Amino acid sequence: MESGRTVLIIPGLGDSGTQHWQTFWEASHPEYRRVQQNDWEHPRCRDWKQNIDAAISSAESPVVLVAHSMGCIATVHWALSSGANGRVAAALLVAPPDVEAETIPVGPTGFAPCPLSRLPFKSLAIASTNDPFATLERANAFAAAWGSELVILESAGHINAASGYGPWPEGEKLLDQLMQ
Repeated sequence: MESGRTVLIIPGLGDSGTQHWQTFWEASHPEYRRVQQNDWEHPRCRDWKQNIDAAISSAESPVVLVAHSMGCIATVHWALSSGANGRVAAALLVAPPDVEAETIPVGPTGFAPCPLSRLPFKSLAIASTNDPFATLERANAFAAAWGSELVILESAGHINAASGYGPWPEGEKLLDQLMQ
């Protein structure tokens, strides 16, 4: 990690369990902080945005966001509604789901429609060719709209523990590159 940056982990539904790469990264880097949410199974976007904002506001250095799945969509909603006020240096957005698709689990409210405007900070979107929650076409549309560089992983599912992504050192390399 580049010194002088606060890394905030922003999980998706279920809080990225014990075998998820976000949890491994947090365990390997005690300086990383997880953004806590009140409801991991039936979230309201408004609540998630408020908690992201509070975590960013309390950081003492520029922030790098590491979001997965619904955490990506909450991050984008936050960034585009708050103006991001210069506190965020970059964001790694892994497996952003298509919140308008029928494959999205029941429970989250206020996340759709997905914002499609340019983010006010540097970002890297990571997508899979076979993510059950977003087609590659939608992932491309998200990255283009957000001004994100897009990295496509072949047959990586939802890039989570169920898809075999535990420690995920390749992802850490992408984060390091983003932070340069």
